[in-house]
Amino acid sequence: MFNYNMLLDDLGSKQYQHLQTELLQQNPADIAGFLETLESEKAVVIFRMLTKDTASEVFANLFPETQRSIIEALTDKEIAAIINELYLDDAADFIEEMPAGIVKKVLANAREDTRAQINSLLQYPDNSAGSIMTVEFVDMPGDITIAEAFGRIRKVGPDKETIYTCYVTDGTRHLEGVVSVRKLLLSDSGARVRDVMDTVFVAARTLDDQEAVAHQFKKYDLLSLPVVDKEDRLVGIITIDDIIDVVQEEATEDFEKMAAMRPSEKPYLRTGILSLARNRITWLLILMISGMITGGIMRQYTAAIAAVPLLVTFVPMITGTGGNAGSQSSTVVIRGMALNEIGAQDFVRIWWKELRTSLVVGALLSAVNFVRVYLQEGDMMLGFAVSASMLLTVIIAQTLGGLLPMVARVCRADPAVMAAPLISTMVDAVSLIIFFSIARLILPV
Repeated sequence: MFNYNMLLDDLGSKQYQHLQTELLQQNPADIAGFLETLESEKAVVIFRMLTKDTASEVFANLFPETQRSIIEALTDKEIAAIINELYLDDAADFIEEMPAGIVKKVLANAREDTRAQINSLLQYPDNSAGSIMTVEFVDMPGDITIAEAFGRIRKVGPDKETIYTCYVTDGTRHLEGVVSVRKLLLSDSGARVRDVMDTVFVAARTLDDQEAVAHQFKKYDLLSLPVVDKEDRLVGIITIDDIIDVVQEEATEDFEKMAAMRPSEKPYLRTGILSLARNRITWLLILMISGMITGGIMRQYTAAIAAVPLLVTFVPMITGTGGNAGSQSSTVVIRGMALNEIGAQDFVRIWWKELRTSLVVGALLSAVNFVRVYLQEGDMMLGFAVSASMLLTVIIAQTLGGLLPMVARVCRADPAVMAAPLISTMVDAVSLIIFFSIARLILPV
């Protein structure tokens, strides 16, 4: 069990020998979490206590800011030890986050082959399969025996990110099949790999979007996925740990966009005040200006409000309910699109489903409001005006909430943009026009 307090006590009392012994018994991810709680100077001191293998694993789990402070404090020899021990996809991710000066320093201390492989990974577009793959995998020809295959795994496996699935290629590196270590273990040692490999397999292209790759992992229950180029040559693999990071990044980005914020690449506690403000202010300004439309609409109906002042008391309820109804629909549809359960071809089905749902929900809410208004105010016509407005508002809100994200997808925009804040603003304006129009028709205003 990781004991933060004991390690802090050892650090404070300079019991470095005991501290090092305790650290080397811990999981690298826990050590990284411990370093994140310390000042950069102390983090560097502790990092230098780690063995080469442990240090590279810990380094891969640190936030970019901590990685940068450690690299700046290390010697060229220490940098070389870390960068050459890192898995190549982790090294590429680290370099991608660093300023030019740090990148130059790191690459200058990497082995030539490591530097070439990192540069090849960096050439792929952000958020593509190529940008998250690793080139450290076990491949083998199909004409060797299973006994020879195990010899190859033992020889090259220690430097590979995973050995649980092996990839069978021909002389020109075209991917012919995949075979798991489990299948190799259960097969006759004299059989050929080609005889036991699976020729029906799933693969990603280097330029595929990382979110689409994540869907493949979920759909086919994969632990790793081969990545091929446009000529079907094997260039790398994507492992489940990298896909978990992708899923977390994509979900965080969607949540932030649905809350009308620009996505942030840093954790909340490591994001500066100005950065937080910059991420929020753009959409707040847009929504504030669009919210002025609501005031303009109410100004057009000042005569109705003056004749029946009680109308104003129902405005928050109608606009709020409409906004909530639209947010519910958009959230469900956006989530369905994110999981590939809903596509552009389902436009009419979504419209029909949301229309029927809104009729049921709107009718129930309208009935409750009619009874409440009639019992509270004793005015049947006012109750009818509020109830009719509620019904129409809910129908329009849920229909818009369901369809606008799909329109955004067709227009190649992010559906998450069409989420709660934007839909609420649109529904506010529509619901006010509906409410005051019905009130002018029914009530003596």
